Amino acid sequence: MILINTTNYFGQLVAYLSDQMGIGGQILAYVIVAAIYLGFFALAGLLLVYVERRVAAFFQLRLGPNRVGPHGLFQTIADALKLLSKEIFGTNRKDNLLYKTAYYLVITASLVSLSVIPFTQGIQAFDINVGVFFISAVSSVGVLGILLGGWGSNNKYSLIGGMRSGLQMISYELSSGLAVITMVLLAGTLQMSGIIEAQRDTWFIIKGHIPALIALFIFVVAGTAESNRTPFDLPEGEAELGAGYHSEYSGMGFAYFFLAEFINMFIISAVGVTLFFGGWLAPFHLTDALPWQPLWGALWFFLKVAVFIFFMMWFRWTFPRLRIDQLLTLEWKYLLPIGLVNIILMAVLVYYNVLISF
Repeated sequence: MILINTTNYFGQLVAYLSDQMGIGGQILAYVIVAAIYLGFFALAGLLLVYVERRVAAFFQLRLGPNRVGPHGLFQTIADALKLLSKEIFGTNRKDNLLYKTAYYLVITASLVSLSVIPFTQGIQAFDINVGVFFISAVSSVGVLGILLGGWGSNNKYSLIGGMRSGLQMISYELSSGLAVITMVLLAGTLQMSGIIEAQRDTWFIIKGHIPALIALFIFVVAGTAESNRTPFDLPEGEAELGAGYHSEYSGMGFAYFFLAEFINMFIISAVGVTLFFGGWLAPFHLTDALPWQPLWGALWFFLKVAVFIFFMMWFRWTFPRLRIDQLLTLEWKYLLPIGLVNIILMAVLVYYNVLISF
């Protein structure tokens, strides 16, 4: 059973309103928490779109957005308003139920995955004992939305894009899961907050020796592939599929798919920071003695996530798109066997307690 942990701020809010107003207060607290996450979801998506454009301009020696607002900061807001005002239409041959379910499923999977990520000490909606497994399970549901969108559009290019996404997700989910299991062996728990606490003395990227570095490499590659970002953006493949699985979507339907991709990038980065770089813990205990620990924790967490996201954007604007045979060869002939051997190496290190601590 999933319960909000009463030791965090969200849990305290639920407990307080429940005591004051009964079941109505509890429902109100849940609505407030949901509104906070929805607001963060929308703002993070708009900000990441702007950052993506800035990073692309940096690597391509362009200026990037510079018209709407200071340094083009309001450009993504203008684009969002444009999408909100556009007419929503699609092909007359579509399966209406599947067509509309698809983008809701994609956006819901991303939003639910956010709920178990610890942003800082005490800021986490659900602190369940299978947090890592929960994120892996829920994020895997998102690919069903892409498959439904490709099939429900009744367009051969959309269908090809959806099938590619399913194939890609099933393949790289294995390597991503192996990388996560490797770090779970080191942590001894699936709980996100527990994984962070296990790194209070030393981050896992250091404590885990070479197996941790290998797991990080596999996780980044597999995570990039799962988010359908270049060089693994075959499901969209503009040169051959137009826009892939969302070719027949317009307005907010397209915006949901577009936004979910950037939020998934944030989720992958957040999970990577939690597993390998101590989550919200400061490096070398720099700010442990300072007041307002939740604030400092949030600062360190988002700084680490920003670096992680920058590298994922760097990959997009550096490497060319892979062919489908290259994509599958990379997974089944290289990443998967290396991941399996890496788990054994980590298990040996943990069994003999051959770890680094500061």
